Amino acid sequence: MSSTPGVRQGPSPITSSPAEVWSAGEAYEPYVGRWSRVVARRFIDWLSVPAESDWLDVGCGSGALVQTILDLARPRRVIGIDSSPGYVAFAAGRIKDAKTEFKVGDAQRLDQVENSLDAAVSGLVLNFLPRPERGAAEMARILRPGGMAAAYVWDYAGQMRMMRTFWDAAVELNPAARALDEGVRFAVCRPGPLRALWEGAGLEVVETLAVDVETRFRDFHDFWTPFLGGQGPAPSYAMSLGEAARTRLRESIHSRLKPEADGSIRLTARAWAVRGRKPRSQGPRSGEKR
Repeated sequence: MSSTPGVRQGPSPITSSPAEVWSAGEAYEPYVGRWSRVVARRFIDWLSVPAESDWLDVGCGSGALVQTILDLARPRRVIGIDSSPGYVAFAAGRIKDAKTEFKVGDAQRLDQVENSLDAAVSGLVLNFLPRPERGAAEMARILRPGGMAAAYVWDYAGQMRMMRTFWDAAVELNPAARALDEGVRFAVCRPGPLRALWEGAGLEVVETLAVDVETRFRDFHDFWTPFLGGQGPAPSYAMSLGEAARTRLRESIHSRLKPEADGSIRLTARAWAVRGRKPRSQGPRSGEKR
């Protein structure tokens, strides 16, 4: 999410860093959308939100999480919001279900009224918010008492091996790229900070979970080509390079990967998930009798 449609600006000390573009769902899907869909199924199963609930997907992107909610959770309705008009149009074009509504919105200033929804979820978005604590607070605000707020983010610094391989190679070739490395930039993408974020929003019974899935690429071409789509920090960096530098990066990454006998490449992708409930009672205010 960002105030600029289609662009999520993560913090970076490099003033000449490439803009991180998020506008083309068709390019996002082969990059991480296809793997997010696998994580989303484990995530929704873990939440166990009752059927006929009202859901909000904050930062719906290409619609992977919305579709998973429809497939697994038997919702009454699902609202998907994203700051990118391109993603909103892409998701609305792919998901034709009367229970869904997609619109452009700001994760840090949700349009929904207080105490109006049963579940607020977010997939792969929190770390891109300028102030993640505001996003968490907004998710908690719009929930009905007892409602569920939950999110997942990639383990950029550890076991999201596709991205980790990319940035390890990029930094070896250009140490200045370390400032753009998602594993360095996004400290919130760890269990402790996620728990603190949820508890700071006033949520209770807060839990975190490691969700590990296998990312299987047909061959190196299937691995590398999505990085040329320009969607997100790593692809934006790749496309900011000159042809020679990009070729060196490609060759360095290729040398780090160990394909199977059939040429396929199998890597782990870990996401960290967090969930918590809005208290059913806020309890007495200061000075009130119990």
